Amino acid sequence: MPSYQQFRLPDVGEGLTEADIVTWSVAVGDTVAVNQQLCEIETAKSVVELPSPYAGQVHELLVPEGATVEVGAPIVVIDVDPGGPEAPGGGSAQAAADGAGASVGNGERARDDGAAAPADSSGSVLVGYGTRPATTGRRPRRGPAAPTAAASTTAAPAPAAPAAPSPSAPSPAAAQGGGVRVLAKPPVRKLAKDLGVDLTTVGGSGPGGIITREDVLAQQQKTEAQPLATYAGDEEPWLEGGTVSEDGRQTRVPARSVRKRTAEAMVASAFTAPHVTVFHTVDVTKTMKLVERLKADKEFADVHVTPLLIVMKAFIHAVRRHPEVNASWDNATNEIVYKHYMNLGIAAATPRGLVVPNIKNANRMKLHELAVALGDLTARARAGKTTPQDMSDGTISITNVGVFGIDTGTPILNPGESVILAFGAIRRLPWVHKGQVKPRWVTQLALSMDHRLVDGGLGAKVLADVAKVLEDPAQALVWS
Repeated sequence: MPSYQQFRLPDVGEGLTEADIVTWSVAVGDTVAVNQQLCEIETAKSVVELPSPYAGQVHELLVPEGATVEVGAPIVVIDVDPGGPEAPGGGSAQAAADGAGASVGNGERARDDGAAAPADSSGSVLVGYGTRPATTGRRPRRGPAAPTAAASTTAAPAPAAPAAPSPSAPSPAAAQGGGVRVLAKPPVRKLAKDLGVDLTTVGGSGPGGIITREDVLAQQQKTEAQPLATYAGDEEPWLEGGTVSEDGRQTRVPARSVRKRTAEAMVASAFTAPHVTVFHTVDVTKTMKLVERLKADKEFADVHVTPLLIVMKAFIHAVRRHPEVNASWDNATNEIVYKHYMNLGIAAATPRGLVVPNIKNANRMKLHELAVALGDLTARARAGKTTPQDMSDGTISITNVGVFGIDTGTPILNPGESVILAFGAIRRLPWVHKGQVKPRWVTQLALSMDHRLVDGGLGAKVLADVAKVLEDPAQALVWS
């Protein structure tokens, strides 16, 4: 039995098809133990740490950092018996593992017949994970295709002899004022001087290579565009992995993992579920007073209390009173699926994109438990440690646009859910209270709903109930 074992990328989520290798935690030659972290991968939902299913020595890393890998493709070769005999055929780890030759695509291995190795040939996978069966088709390569064996054995044609330069055409690299003068008329030279353009850097498009006015203007525009270029660095992390255009005016960055899947999910949601949004402006002065009392309460000393916590509780009460909205539409069967649990999602903006982890069974939690769960969820999201389990099976969601100073918005539904609440900024505004204009704390709420299963009247009732609790938190005691 060969001592070299491949580890193939497992499906760490629900039906994921690919992931990006973020960082390798090991290098070739390192000794690893079972369940020791091998690398971090970024899936469509989160960043996940992959532990090793084998103990041994890292023989080969098959995929570089930043590459996109299909589920089931090999990513690392581990020698599980470093002190044993060398693999037959000159010690090729890959030949010992599955008889493969050169690497293909993003981590695939080619067999002798040129076909991709089957995904189920890996001996071990992580507990609770599985590998997806190999597909018949292969993903198109991102770069130019490698030359085939036949092409590589064909003798390359001899390079053509360079053409002799024309005596009338000046050398492009000729120095101005040197042995060979740059061909340009006096008005063009004056224009170049006024614009600060070095004529030795300008290619002439006129007869005999003479530099024209248009050539100078084009070079000036190109030179001015260069300072507009921004390159990936500490101050521009969103440009990492991007390609800057020749004129420096654009940077193209491939959409990957979380950002890519968020875009796909939002497009699918926006054009599948007919969205309707209702709005409400609310006096939340009593809620703000409650927040201050909770901050001073010893029982809440270990958690961070914010108005969002009260909004979460108010939303839970409203959905409990109108359970019809806690549902989803099954497109395959044209059925409405009513959920008998509430997994409350909180939209979180992260450097990798928008994620919506959810608090499981939030309706069963007391206020302090909800505060603890919110703190844990927020900490994991900021650290990029949100797991696929945190993201799955959400039923209702809240997006707190108020943290950005925004009054309200029209949020797009999280796929598979029927309502999402937008919570705007809380501002001190003049408000009519008990017949007098007084400064009060005011916010705006917006509720988007899937109009296939939530009518406007039902959505309005839910939003009105949220507002009632925020206007007077004691109302929650009446509904408890």
